[in-house]
Amino acid sequence: MRILAPGGTVPRGVYLDISGGGFYLGMAAHGDARNQQLADALGIVVVSVDYRLAPEHPWPAAPDDCETAALWLLEHAEARFGTKRLALGGFSAGATLAMTTLLRLRERGVVGSFAGAVLQFGTYDLSGLTPAGRLIADEYFIQAYAGQVADRTAPDISPVYGDLRGLPPLLMVVGSVDILLEDNMAMAARVSAAGGEIDLRVYPEARHGFTSRSTGMAKAALRDIEGWLAGRFSEASTATDYRAQLSN
Repeated sequence: MRILAPGGTVPRGVYLDISGGGFYLGMAAHGDARNQQLADALGIVVVSVDYRLAPEHPWPAAPDDCETAALWLLEHAEARFGTKRLALGGFSAGATLAMTTLLRLRERGVVGSFAGAVLQFGTYDLSGLTPAGRLIADEYFIQAYAGQVADRTAPDISPVYGDLRGLPPLLMVVGSVDILLEDNMAMAARVSAAGGEIDLRVYPEARHGFTSRSTGMAKAALRDIEGWLAGRFSEASTATDYRAQLSN
C-alpha cells in the first residue's frame, strides 16, 4: 500500500483508494498526484492499494487484496493516523473492487465503520447477462480477470447481483457517453431499491475515465467528489464526538 498524508495538519480521516485499469493494467503509484491533492484538500490520509493483476492473478486475488487493505485500516488507522474515520472509493475497475470490498465487509459485520464510498464509472455486471453487461461482454479484461469462472453472476465478480442492503452512503460518478452508463444506473437503482443512500451524478458529454483528464468537466467532477467526501468525514466526526459524549 502507498500512504499519502496531508501537509501540516492532523488527519481528519483516511480514504482507501482503489485504482483502475481493467483488473489487468496500472498500479497504485499512478494515482499519487491525484491522491496527494485529495489529501491536502481535505486534510486526510489517502491509502492506495497495489492489488494483484490479471491474467497472472485472476479473481479472487484482487478483491482479496482490497479486503485485506480495508481490514488493515480498520485495525490500525487509529494508532497509525490518529483517526478512525474511514471512507473508500475507486476508479473504473477500482470502483468495482470498492463495491465488492463493501459487500465483503458487510458480511463481516464491519461495513458500518466506513462513512461512505465514491464509485467512479465502475463495471458491475461482468456476466454479460443484463442489457448493460452485454455491451461489454466481449472485452478482454473480463476473460483475463474472470474467464475461468463458470458463473460470473457471483456478487464478488458482478456486484449488481449482490444483496445491497446495509451499505454506507454512495456517490456514483459517470459520464453521459460512457459505455458503462447503463451499468451504473442499474447499480444505483438496485442500491436505492435496497434502501441505500445513493447520489448518482451523470456528467454531460463525458466519456469513460473522464476524471483523469484535464477538462472543465473533470475538474467539476473532482470538486464534487471532494465536497461529498468532506461532508462524509464531517458527519463521521460528529457521530464519533457524540458517541464519545455518551460514553462519558
